[in-house]
Amino acid sequence: MSTPSFLLSLSFLFLSFLSISLSQQPPKGYLIDCGATSKTAIDDREWLPDEDFISTGSSKNLTVPRLIPTFSTVRSFPLQNNLRRKFCYTARVYKGARYLIRTAYYYGGVNGVNFPSPPVFDQIVDGTFWRVVNTTEDYRKGSTSSYEAVFEAKGTTMSVCIASNTYTESDPFISSLEMLLLGDSLYNTTNFDSYALSLVARHSFGHNRSVISYPDDLFDRNWEPYAENVSVIASNNTPSVSGFWNIPPSKIFESALSTDQLEPLELRWPPLSLPNSTYYIALYFADHRDSMLSGSRVLHIHINEVRYISNLEVTSAGAAVFATRWPLEGQTKITLSSAANSNASPLINAGEIFDILRLGGRTHTRDVIALNAMKSSLRNPPLDWNGDPCLPLNYTWTGITCFEGERIRVVTLNLTSMGLSGSLSSSIANLTALTGIWLGNNSLSGTIPNLSSLRLLEVLHLEDNQFNGDIPSSLGEILTKQ
Repeated sequence: MSTPSFLLSLSFLFLSFLSISLSQQPPKGYLIDCGATSKTAIDDREWLPDEDFISTGSSKNLTVPRLIPTFSTVRSFPLQNNLRRKFCYTARVYKGARYLIRTAYYYGGVNGVNFPSPPVFDQIVDGTFWRVVNTTEDYRKGSTSSYEAVFEAKGTTMSVCIASNTYTESDPFISSLEMLLLGDSLYNTTNFDSYALSLVARHSFGHNRSVISYPDDLFDRNWEPYAENVSVIASNNTPSVSGFWNIPPSKIFESALSTDQLEPLELRWPPLSLPNSTYYIALYFADHRDSMLSGSRVLHIHINEVRYISNLEVTSAGAAVFATRWPLEGQTKITLSSAANSNASPLINAGEIFDILRLGGRTHTRDVIALNAMKSSLRNPPLDWNGDPCLPLNYTWTGITCFEGERIRVVTLNLTSMGLSGSLSSSIANLTALTGIWLGNNSLSGTIPNLSSLRLLEVLHLEDNQFNGDIPSSLGEILTKQ
């Protein structure tokens, strides 16, 4: 079976379009210690308390001994009647820039003795469902859990949300959140206008010690060690990585998996069964010998018996192969075999695999700005009024219904008997797709805004509040519609 040509692209060293500076400065962005009340320094990097990024949830301390600081506190979010609600961290970002987002979790029994197992809940970025968080198995082993993805910032802020779902049995929580700026050249074969990448696995195959991360990886990606019953060979030739598209750390090239003879090398990787989806796969190679003196190392690579690439020449300068859209399901086998013109056994240094996520879209910017201004005018807005108002569709803000068309618009606002106080912002008049407003039986005060711009409005309920001042004449036009 042949591989469609659009699935695969090949990168060798010395690419000329690298657009970032390779320095030993920590990656820019945010390291957020969720639930913490003060800054913490870990390995000369500053972790921030989370109060400037989120306005809901409660900070809780874990009593488990010997936890590192970022796992000794969590932010916990209230579960109420198994409602689908999201609670979002929002940070200022560079529009159009690419961010590595990593969340980490350690339960520590924070929900009490009645809930010995961790809750299972959802993660959302802006309007896109990311994945389910299930830390049960890791927690049973006494381990922490982390999830990683790459998203492009579509605006000047980005929201990362923890979301209660119908299968959540106790309060969702989070231990830490990282939002780190990536270079333009990283993963740039992906169309980030329509997709994001959710990490499935990232391994340094010949490495069997600790996780490789910053400062070895300039972008603080984690390269896990890989345990497999095959030969590990050391290298005296570590290539420069400045020309690789994805700029892996040079440390992954210090050792490799190989075979003793010219026989094929088989890997069960990633080491888990995959759901039916489309994946981004990157594999990294470098010959540990001096290729000028030792002859050629040429590989054929197959994934589940499907040709991935043929006649890949691996030299001491290194090579990387990318499949930007590769369908997979279930267990995955990677087979590397020596080509007929090769005088060396197959080897591999590292690999990354991401699930390709289709973006969920965004609520119309006009409506988002108007609702956030309205939120600011209320003293006690609903707890889940953060993140994207309409998306994902199962997680619209309390009291809001939306129309999903070419533009995603807010069409009704129903906050009856929500115990709201404060004023009604004039920005409500910018929600020009509204057909109905229900704000009765609250404690709203101040004047009623001019609603003449709401030409589609058919229903308006403002009774049983504490409004004062003149009633706008525009309300007469709405009353005639009813």
